[in-house]
Amino acid sequence: MAVQMDKLFPREFIRNDGITLTIYQAAVGDVGCVIWDAAIVLAKYLESIDFDKGKHLKRKKILELGAGTGCLGIVAATFGAHVYITDLDSYVPLMQENINVNKEHTTGEIEAKTLNWESSNFLCPGLDYILVSDCIYYSQSVKPLVNTITRLSEPKTVVLCSYEERTTGKYPELQRDFFKLMEANFNVEEIPRSHQDDCYHSSDIHIMRFIKKAKY
Repeated sequence: MAVQMDKLFPREFIRNDGITLTIYQAAVGDVGCVIWDAAIVLAKYLESIDFDKGKHLKRKKILELGAGTGCLGIVAATFGAHVYITDLDSYVPLMQENINVNKEHTTGEIEAKTLNWESSNFLCPGLDYILVSDCIYYSQSVKPLVNTITRLSEPKTVVLCSYEERTTGKYPELQRDFFKLMEANFNVEEIPRSHQDDCYHSSDIHIMRFIKKAKY
């Protein structure tokens, strides 16, 4: 479903230092048109002591998959990272709008690009981080998502994935399938609650760190 750019409404993201970002969401569209709580939790983790309150992101090369509104990648760009926020072509206008709205706070570089997980044409060498938030939603996209992460990751790349633990319907199986596929090529660990933001965390939202396994 196409994003209806004439039906946008704002949400504020306030950094811990008081800088306020405005992220527009769409009233009509698919799941990527709004900011999900898992994205906020991961964005706030980027401000944690693990990232020296965001300073560690400066000049890092970052790719966000399934960015939707682009909130997560935009936050990273305000800390000086070089960010590519990606999603299906229909989301690019929404991502670009949010890039434009927050230009005054962006100290790094950020671009909105089309990336279909079924395609292998997208190249982005030298990534320091891949960010993924609440993208384990449709059964047909789980394997393409894992394939895309695997293809674009290098030994130095850290993959951070946040997701809300959903216990009804198809979602528990989808999440199990995702982790099973990822664990074939990546080492995985969960970010402890003690390392996350003091306020923006939840018992049913998890942040996972994946590092590609060494090949011998």
